[in-house]
Amino acid sequence: MTRMPIQATRFDRLQRQGAQVLSAPFQGSWRRRSVGVLALLFGFYAGQNVTSWWLQTIGQRPVVVLSVVLLLELVVRIRTRVVQGRPPLGWLVLDNLRVGVVYAIVLEAFKLGS
Repeated sequence: MTRMPIQATRFDRLQRQGAQVLSAPFQGSWRRRSVGVLALLFGFYAGQNVTSWWLQTIGQRPVVVLSVVLLLELVVRIRTRVVQGRPPLGWLVLDNLRVGVVYAIVLEAFKLGS
């Protein structure tokens, strides 16, 4: 007995798009994946150290956080206007750096309790 083909419904398209989004980090060459992971880890490292150093240098937490948020928002706005579809390796690195920095800042905020 053969299976009936799946109809092309909105839910089916949503499932296919979700599967593509979830499997995207595992596709591509080893170079692309390893550079992406290294950029994510370096972003986390930089987020922890640079924000701590910047906070000690400037001394005012709201100024530091506002400037980091504005810089990251600027990167997101530029990327959405420039890149359509699958981003090249440079944009992948920049995105993963951004994600690592944001994760480090949020983790630091939870550690400080503010």
